Amino acid sequence: MSADAILENASVRRVREALRLRGAEGERVIALDGAARTAAEAAAALGCEVGAIVKSLVFSYPAEEGEKQAVMALVAGDRQCNVEILGRALGLGVTPGRADADLVRRATGFAIGGVAPLGHLEQLPIAVDGSLARFPLLHAAAGHPHAVFPLTYEELLDWTGGIAAPDLARA
Repeated sequence: MSADAILENASVRRVREALRLRGAEGERVIALDGAARTAAEAAAALGCEVGAIVKSLVFSYPAEEGEKQAVMALVAGDRQCNVEILGRALGLGVTPGRADADLVRRATGFAIGGVAPLGHLEQLPIAVDGSLARFPLLHAAAGHPHAVFPLTYEELLDWTGGIAAPDLARA
């Protein structure tokens, strides 16, 4: 797939627009030659540490109506999300579980492997792994397995409206 085709993909365009609305300067989305469905693939393609890749993880919890609701954890690529901390950080009162592909698509508008931290179809509660602050530059998925964008930890918090959660992830 060509870089132009990747950048014109509807999901990538939605991320590009979300970035523009948040005041991101210039064109931030980068089309990669290879897929970056995992943090390791993205880090290899970008030549950065795996921890500098932002994993956008979607979890679910039961809502009052019995339907599953989505929440998001933004976690360093070299860490695992602690779902108990996620539930507490977001004030859920329950420990969330992994969301299925249908809920991920319904809540974010993205397919697993290209879920961006912003530009979602629904407003999601978001917790952000404090360990991401150790990197001056991060990269996150941009709505497609071949697209990412750079940002700082401060931009990640600001642009997503996420809650900083220092103990959200463990090595």
